[in-house]
Amino acid sequence: MPVPFADLQLQYQTIKSEIDGAIAAVIRDNAFIRGPYVDAFERQFAAVAEVKHCVSCANGTDALYLAMAALNVQAGDEVITTAHSWISTSAMITHAGAGVVFADTDDTTFTIDPAAIEAAITPRTVGIIPVHLYGQPADMDAIMAIARKHKLWVIEDCAQAHLARYKTQQIGTFGQAATYSFYPGKNLGAMGDAGAVVTNDGALAEHMTMLARHGGLVKHQHHIEGVNSRLDGMQAAILSAKLPHLPAWTKARQDAAKIYDAGLNQIEDVVVPAVAAGRDHVYHLYTIQHPRRDALAAHLNANGVQTAINYPTALPFLAAYSRLKARPEQFPNAHRAQGRILSLPMFAEITPAQQNEVIDLVRKF
Repeated sequence: MPVPFADLQLQYQTIKSEIDGAIAAVIRDNAFIRGPYVDAFERQFAAVAEVKHCVSCANGTDALYLAMAALNVQAGDEVITTAHSWISTSAMITHAGAGVVFADTDDTTFTIDPAAIEAAITPRTVGIIPVHLYGQPADMDAIMAIARKHKLWVIEDCAQAHLARYKTQQIGTFGQAATYSFYPGKNLGAMGDAGAVVTNDGALAEHMTMLARHGGLVKHQHHIEGVNSRLDGMQAAILSAKLPHLPAWTKARQDAAKIYDAGLNQIEDVVVPAVAAGRDHVYHLYTIQHPRRDALAAHLNANGVQTAINYPTALPFLAAYSRLKARPEQFPNAHRAQGRILSLPMFAEITPAQQNEVIDLVRKF
């Protein structure tokens, strides 16, 4: 049977009346920009994320920019982030005015290696952006210890890790701020672009709110020069409708991961995702490793199983960062992983029959 990489239409059908009702309410109230539905979602998500403040914005990329701008990143500053992520993480460091410094990942979880962070610190370093990649938390105890030692801020990139926990503490609550994406395919996804920054710092939240709304909290009262990065009412209402389902969807992903683990773990050359002790993986992506990744992907795709590579080129080796003249030996784990990783179908509604189809095809390969 064909197995899609994700099935957003199926998710919609399971809660169609709730989504349709949310959309109809926004249209009825003409609440398209800001308004009560955005305010409600900010309150609801702050509660779920276990923080005091949620500042919504247009997308997860803007969220990163807003956080760094509010932390007063300056030209000449350096910010350390992972060598293995989507380019939003690193590009916003540049757009905020700082220099991006990459650190290698560890060799099992794909998350940033704390030892590599420490080695990358210079007198110009001001902050660290760890990414909770694929849904697994980074090693926050070690990262926060480094940040305290060197007096650095931390922004957690939680775009792929809604509800993930590190040693019982929810991710997004360790650093000065944390950013979320609600891109449609995320564990909590809108039906368009959407994002947010969360924090326990009231002054920081107010500054980020002003930045996202043309520099003011009240229309025509501009205290600073900001940008236009608003969550629209339609997406806020959709996210509010989906939010109560997120815990059950998260558990469904974790249960699906157990089925994959059991079926794939004994197949030669297949490396299933390793989950470090004390970390709660929420499986935005289920990413295996295989030495013949491209051939395996072609085999699966030819037999109706959609796959993806997240990400085929580690960040330091993208053309966008040719100025850094990165060498493989500087980022050995990220460089090795880029040719081995393959993301298999993973979504809350995936069935055991679909997963067994995937497992059988991998075994046959």
